[in-house]
This record gives sequence, structure tokens and C-alpha cells, in this order.
Amino acid sequence: MAERSSAAVDVADNSGDDPLAAKADKAMTDGVAEADDTAEKSADDTGSERGNSEQPTITTPELHSGHKLARRYRLEECVTRLEGFSSWRAVDEKLRRAVGVHILPADHPRARSVLAAARSAALLGDPRFVQVLDAVEENDLVYVVHEWLPDATELTTLLAAGPMEAHDAYQLVSQLSQAMAAAHREGLAHLRLTPNAVLRSSTGQYRIRGLAVNAALRGISADRPQRTDTEAIGALLYAALTHRWPYENDAYGLSGLPKGVGLIAPDQVRAGVHRGLSELAMRALVNDGATASRQELPCTTPDELAKAVAAMPRIRPPEPAFTPPPEYQRTTYQQGTYGRPTAHTGAAATQPVQAPPAPLESRTGKVLKWAVSALLIAALGLGSWQIADRLLDRDAGTKDPGNTQTTDGEKDDKPKAPVPLAIQGAEEYAPDGKPQNAADVGNTYDDDSSSYWRTKYYLDGPDLVPSIKQGVGIVYDLGAAKDISAASIALRYGGPHTTVSLYAVDSLSPSGPVESMKKIATTQASDSSAKLTMKEPVNCRYVLLWMTAMPYSPQDGVSGAGYKQGITDVKFTG
Repeated sequence: MAERSSAAVDVADNSGDDPLAAKADKAMTDGVAEADDTAEKSADDTGSERGNSEQPTITTPELHSGHKLARRYRLEECVTRLEGFSSWRAVDEKLRRAVGVHILPADHPRARSVLAAARSAALLGDPRFVQVLDAVEENDLVYVVHEWLPDATELTTLLAAGPMEAHDAYQLVSQLSQAMAAAHREGLAHLRLTPNAVLRSSTGQYRIRGLAVNAALRGISADRPQRTDTEAIGALLYAALTHRWPYENDAYGLSGLPKGVGLIAPDQVRAGVHRGLSELAMRALVNDGATASRQELPCTTPDELAKAVAAMPRIRPPEPAFTPPPEYQRTTYQQGTYGRPTAHTGAAATQPVQAPPAPLESRTGKVLKWAVSALLIAALGLGSWQIADRLLDRDAGTKDPGNTQTTDGEKDDKPKAPVPLAIQGAEEYAPDGKPQNAADVGNTYDDDSSSYWRTKYYLDGPDLVPSIKQGVGIVYDLGAAKDISAASIALRYGGPHTTVSLYAVDSLSPSGPVESMKKIATTQASDSSAKLTMKEPVNCRYVLLWMTAMPYSPQDGVSGAGYKQGITDVKFTG
């Protein structure tokens, strides 16, 4: 009998369209799809411990484009067919969005472990990972459905363009180490954290796909999973800094290190590499005897690596290059020969030519001089009269206390109208790894009052701190550093106790506790809107909206009665 996973996360209400990483047609032509082992087989010298070398003699199910699973998931294009399983780009016809699907026979020796891995990954619910949406055993098939992110870019593609800037490499190792530290705290490992498994969204957020599932599909296990994932992050950082794979074999479009030389520090491979990041990569790649130049302790777990990144001085993004405006080209005119005869050579003698009189010494010139003089005299007289009239009016205004007339200078001192600041992107901020509703963050700035982002509901309240959570919030990206002077927040639920604070942060995924960030405004709302005004304009690009208390509200659709809040519209002005 068909068995459907009770732990499957079947995203429906308010999930939004959020598809999986590389587009399938590009993955097929470039060979960088998630399950493409052509490059990966030469890259498995990353210190991870592979599973059994025996390849199961399993026939991949005969499926085709147009085939429908569970009368819902329509297969569109096969991305990979390998080791008895296949991976597809598909369409969820119920939610009308693209998804990815891994399919294998129910009697495959890895079917049970794949189902268990998918169910465990689905329960994590961390937005830093590509989410498992469904895990099903049905009609002699086992299939795992996951997000498909068409607007994200594989790290393989990013690395092909050359080494990363220090700030980009810093963001990569910071976000990956924090995400994997959160996964390991829940007992989940990746074990195949390769450039194909890392995606970067258009907002700069890194997403990891295949958590636990990729390893289960290939039968990979490890005695020290935390060390394996840490070394994998170190290899990705090394590749980002040097544009070289840190092992002798070429992989993922990158050249390996020279044979017989061993592991060389990134700042010795390429000039200009950030010293701190170079040492960090060596501390993570401990399986090959790597050591940092200052002999720091090796990082053997993602949590240790994340703490080492946090202890570094923060690496700021490079300042945009200033392009001076084009220099003003003054037009020059050569003195011509107007009024002068052209000299000719010949037998005839050159006759002297009488120069014309100066323009203002002719009769017309004298008339012109008298006319200009008269105009100047008239202008001076008119100007003197206006100045005198202005002084008289000023004296009258000073003597008359009831006179409220303002001068031109006073009009210029009126406060300027606030300028709306467009929001370019946003990400939910969940430092505890337990997001509220990450898929609906875009509803908070789509200018649609009917759409919203909603928190979970809590039986205790109204304060979240300290018994429930440190808070819930969203980080907004203004696209560039802007002077922010005020913010307005439209709330879904009225009532007292909604406490909102704004913080200036350095990225869409800031690190460190909220208390360490710069608070720029705070307020407590008692109705369905909150307004925050800064004492002075604050210049920043990323703004964290952080809620620490919420009102009690009745049941609303699928959201039960409890302490909760929703955001329908956020606007910043400068």
C-alpha cells in the first residue's frame, strides 16, 4: 500500500513561488547540475569518507516528460540519471510553481535512508537551506520534492568567473559555517558540500541544497561528519580566494594544485589574498595537515569555524569606484582674417589697405554708446529704488509685531518633504535557526495591503524575551547606503504591546547577537500601525526590523489564537 510521509512538509498556504537552484537547461549543458558526478567524481578527495564502492545494480524507473506523480507533480525535464535514481525539474500544478524531484525505486537499497534523510531535513525549516517540500513512497517509487530556485546562481558558475573579492569570500564562509552549525545542532550533516550544492540568490544570500539527502542518494557516510563538512567549507573558501581547487585533481572547472607540492596557503598561491581569510581556510582544511601561519588551533566543526569568522575584523565591501565627470572642454576660436585682405603672391606690388575705424568710433558706434549708457543709468536707479523699498519693508516688519510675512531666506529654511526609499530585497532573520514564515517576506513591501508576512502564534506573551525567543524580524536591503529618517509599518493585528525596533546592520544575514547591532529607533504600537522616527538621519543599506512583543489575536485562517503579529507593508523615508 502506498505510504505517504507524515513528516513531509507540503508547503501550501502563503508559500509563494520559490523554485531550486540552477536552471535545468544550463545544468545539462554546463555539467554543473546538482547530481552531476562528472566533475564530482574527480573532486571527492575533500577528506570526506565515501560510502561503499559497490554500485547497486538497480534499473532507473522508466519515466518521461509529462508523467505526473501524486496527480500533482508533472515531470518536465530529466537533469540526471545516475546510480539507480534520477533527478527532474518538475511543476507543482497545485501551487503552480517549479520544483525539483529525486526519484528512485522503492526497492532500491538506499530508498529507506533517502526517505529518512528527506524527512529529517524537512523538519529543520531553516531558510538558509533549499527546503524539502515532500517525501513520498507511492506506486513502487520513492521521491523527494524540493525547492527550485531559478534566479539563484551556482557557486560553480561564480567560481568560473575568477577569484572572489575578500568581502564576497567573507560572506561565503560566514553564511555557510553558520548554516551548517545550525544543521549539526539538529543532528544533520551534508557530507557532499561541493560548489554544486551552494547557491547565491540575487540578494546575496547563500543557500545550501541537498542537506542529508545528497549523501543518502549516493550512500555516503562519515565517522566524523562535523569535520567532513568543515573541511568542505574550507575547500570552498580556498577556491573562492585562489581560483584553484585545494587538491591535486582538477574539479568543478578549477585546476588542482601542483602534484607533490602539498597544500599551499591561499596567500602563497595568489597575490593580494586577504591574510585572515587565508589563515581561516588553512585552519578548516585540517585533514591534510594544514596549519595557519600564526599556529591557531584548527577548526574541526562548523560551529568552531563560525566563531573564528566572527572573531575576525569585519571585512567591509569595497567602496564603489568614483568616476569623475568629463572635463569641461572650453571652446576656443582662432582669430580669423575678417576685415583683412588675403595676401597674394605675384608680380603686382601689394597695395597697402586702410584699416577700418574702430567699431565704437563710427557714427553708429557713438549712438550705441549713448544708448547703453542711458540703459545703465536707468538700471542703477531702479536697483537703488528696490533696495530702499526692501529696507523700508524690513523696518516696518520689525516695528509691527503682528506682521507674519516671511522673507525668501526663511522660505528656504522650511523642512524638505520626506523622500521614499525603495526596498530592493529582504530576508527573514532567525539567529536561532527557527524562522517564522521566510517564504512570505516579499509580501511586506509589495504595495499590496492584502498580502502579508505572519509570525507563528505563541500561547505565552506578549513579551517573547526571554522565555520564548529573542525576537523575530526581517532584514531589508535598500540597494545602496541611504540616509534613513523614518519608517512606517502597517500591521495585520491591532492591539497593544507590539514592540518594534530598527537596527542598522551590515548584510542581509548579519552575524552576532542583536544586542551588538546599532539600534536606530524603537517604538511600541497600540493599533495596526507603527511609526518610527530617527533623531538624526542614519546612513545605512541594510535595516533589521526586530519585534520583541506582540498582541493577543484570535484565530485567523490556519493561524490559531495566541500572541502573534503580521506585517502587511513596510516603508522607509529619507
